[in-house]
Amino acid sequence: MKYICLGYIEPNKFESMSESERNAMVDECFTYDDELRKNGHFAGGEALQGPQTAATLRWKDGKVSITDGPYAETREQIGGILVLEARDLNHAIQLMSKHPGVKAGPFEIRPAAELAGMVRESEQRRAGAAAKAK
Repeated sequence: MKYICLGYIEPNKFESMSESERNAMVDECFTYDDELRKNGHFAGGEALQGPQTAATLRWKDGKVSITDGPYAETREQIGGILVLEARDLNHAIQLMSKHPGVKAGPFEIRPAAELAGMVRESEQRRAGAAAKAK
């Protein structure tokens, strides 16, 4: 089963590290990612640019409202995502608890939603509506 691991980091934590500390952290994280890959647990992942580059969309008063930056009630901001393949939530927790990135900030782990059935049903509804429209 896939688990989405959202990695958070305190503002300026990474930037406040010395170059050697940053390099050591990055190398340690990528080494562990390689181990996850080797064992079939790393299904994907991406780092994110800083929160100042974000835009948040929400539906408000019948239209899309855009806010610059992230919308979060926390000091920590999401820094990246890792898609993990694990047996269950406990296994995902066990794997991520060894990830060096936890030293930079918390990881939130959630099961990925399986959307294949929902997509299939939507495709059938849309095909039926298109056929009726003809």
